[in-house]
Amino acid sequence: MKSLINEDFLKAYRRLPKEVREQARKAYQQFKQNPQHPGLNFKSIHPSQPFYSARIGRGYRTVGILDEEVIIWFWIGSHADYDTLISSL
Repeated sequence: MKSLINEDFLKAYRRLPKEVREQARKAYQQFKQNPQHPGLNFKSIHPSQPFYSARIGRGYRTVGILDEEVIIWFWIGSHADYDTLISSL
């Protein structure tokens, strides 16, 4: 599966604490090697739309949209903000 990021993701990523950015880089590498790695908890988060999430460390998530075999990550943030985001999808 190919993995891309967009400008919204980059803006949010740059606002994260340094240690979370490092965790995100590690998770991204892990995703490239094995998207189904249990530590990523990669999963569908919407019943009818192709929205997916992955775990970034203990308290952060990232969200993307899957288009065939390409996922475009458009959001990254705290788990609390993630809960708010997915309730609006």
